[in-house]
Amino acid sequence: MEKVQRLVITGASGSVGSQTTLRMAQEGYSVIMACRNLAKGEDIRQSILEKVPNASIEVRRLDLEKLESVADFVKGLKEDNIEVVKLFNNAAVISRKYGLSCNGFEKTMAVNYFGPALLSMMLAPDMPADGEIVNMVSLTCGLTSIHKNLFELEEKDFSQLGTYSKTKLALLLFSIELSKHIRQRVNVSDPGIVNSNMLVMGHWYDSLADIIFRPFTASPKKGARSAINALNSKDVRLQYFKGNRFKPIKKKYTTHPLSEWLWTETIDQLTSKGFPVQL
Repeated sequence: MEKVQRLVITGASGSVGSQTTLRMAQEGYSVIMACRNLAKGEDIRQSILEKVPNASIEVRRLDLEKLESVADFVKGLKEDNIEVVKLFNNAAVISRKYGLSCNGFEKTMAVNYFGPALLSMMLAPDMPADGEIVNMVSLTCGLTSIHKNLFELEEKDFSQLGTYSKTKLALLLFSIELSKHIRQRVNVSDPGIVNSNMLVMGHWYDSLADIIFRPFTASPKKGARSAINALNSKDVRLQYFKGNRFKPIKKKYTTHPLSEWLWTETIDQLTSKGFPVQL
């Protein structure tokens, strides 16, 4: 059976994810929308088909909080003889409260980091050499730091934006290390501050922030531009895409003293949970 080539977008039912799916479908890509909520994903799929009737779009379940769901997702692709040519790790959360995933990771870290890391490492060996992985990072990477207790953060260490920022910095450093171990290109994209439900922090100041802050945020369509440009890029790697521009990832990240530790520790953590990866 001939392999079917697909572009996988995680969190494809969200604001940036749905806009990216729409644009890539318009450009002729066959897209798999990897979504936790299948019903919401199907609604988005139908809305896109109304605009692009001949689009090839499929919705598949993927819950990045659960490593088992990541493994099942990859297994399903292999069983259906699907070759992933591009992967956009877009899904992310800003958890309101501290909590642990079923695998024992802090939930923000599970969704924003370990899920995408495992998915990338499981898919890469079977992706074509000219394939690409794009990881969604954040401008908050420059506002935080990480230490060797990153995966041992307790409730007293948790904060909504602080923990989110650490997961995005970890994903940025992981992207750099991943590019050293796989044939495919790895790039990162930064959507800026997007007007989406992720900005709802669940605090008294939300309504005030809506009045003062939201008018200056980017629309989901504009927020998706960096990812779309990255996914359409050719022959570039380890570039930081933002808006309509891209530049090399800053040296302070490419030479970060904890990058190699992060890579090794990530593999050790996944292995200890029953998900060994080899690249």
